[in-house]
Amino acid sequence: MIYKTFKDLKLSALGMGAMRLPVIDGDDSKIDAKAAEDMVSYAMEQGVNYYDTAWGYHNGNSELVMGKALSRFPRESYYLADKFPGYDLSNMDKVEAIFERQLEKCGVDYFDFYLFHNVCEMNIDAYLDPKYGIYEYLKKQRDNGRIKHLGFSAHGSYEVMKRFLEAYGKDMEFCQIQLNYLDYSFQDAKAKVELLNEYNLPVWVMEPLRGGKLASLSADDEAKLKALRPDEDIPAWAFRFLQSLPEVTVTLSGMSNMEQLQENIRTYEEEKPLNTQEMETLMAIADEMVGKIALPCTACHYCVSHCPQGLDIPGLLALYNEHCFTEGGFIAPMAMMAIPEDKRPSACIGCRSCEAVCPQQIKISEAMADFAQKLNG
Repeated sequence: MIYKTFKDLKLSALGMGAMRLPVIDGDDSKIDAKAAEDMVSYAMEQGVNYYDTAWGYHNGNSELVMGKALSRFPRESYYLADKFPGYDLSNMDKVEAIFERQLEKCGVDYFDFYLFHNVCEMNIDAYLDPKYGIYEYLKKQRDNGRIKHLGFSAHGSYEVMKRFLEAYGKDMEFCQIQLNYLDYSFQDAKAKVELLNEYNLPVWVMEPLRGGKLASLSADDEAKLKALRPDEDIPAWAFRFLQSLPEVTVTLSGMSNMEQLQENIRTYEEEKPLNTQEMETLMAIADEMVGKIALPCTACHYCVSHCPQGLDIPGLLALYNEHCFTEGGFIAPMAMMAIPEDKRPSACIGCRSCEAVCPQQIKISEAMADFAQKLNG
């Protein structure tokens, strides 16, 4: 197992995420506890020492199962991460009650790592609002040793992350972002990494395989990669990409069965970062994948000045591309909650004034109508 240094700790470069544990009969709320415990035991035997859970994973059952699975091992032999569930605004005034319950569910006296969960457009104002006392409470728990290291995870935009860091960056120790070779450009993860560098914050990675989308590629793309590394499995390329980024400390993978766990652990037996040719090939594949679905908006903003509704068309098209590529997901609907109703895709009146000045000749009105339908559907 590869280990990375964080302060005075040696963390396994591969961490076990507990959002996609094995389940019974396809019911996400019914974790196969025996299978999950077997996976944790194997991971511990192979040197994985970082485990990540959260309040909402598996309908609240992830913390319970992971707590029990880890309870068979000495507390000092693993690092446990949990998060405050700010993805639900109704939780904002319950930080103390939730934190105490999380310790109880996990059966521990402290969390090694604790995060503000899912900082995004929808909750940034609440996270920054002192009336909820979230920031002060979590700092206090770190001061008294019940949180060893405090950080945040973010699915929001660069601008949202910057607002959070400007407010709380001096007290953050790490940040967890969605980072993979597809989102390096598609979600501008590269710029987010650079922002974190400015604050000297190491990067924790979530969604290294983009929810499984990077675990298998088209036959043509697989052939391109096999020509460069004949013995490398396709999912391993996503991890090799991350091993090529010096900012990355821990990569979390939500593994759903023993086979996935064993394969990922094999990948992390040694570092094999990509060379220039391999990196260029992989990024070209990512560009092609996005290009097959995404509208080619360059954010020139010509459309905005011609929109009688004053819509942020480039911003909406970026969310539309994300929603189409992911075939749904939570990121676009979550971001939409922070946008006034009269500035959402449904506010488009189909006048096509924007299309008359679009250099890319995008059929914007049709995209807005389709986006509104997808969101409502």
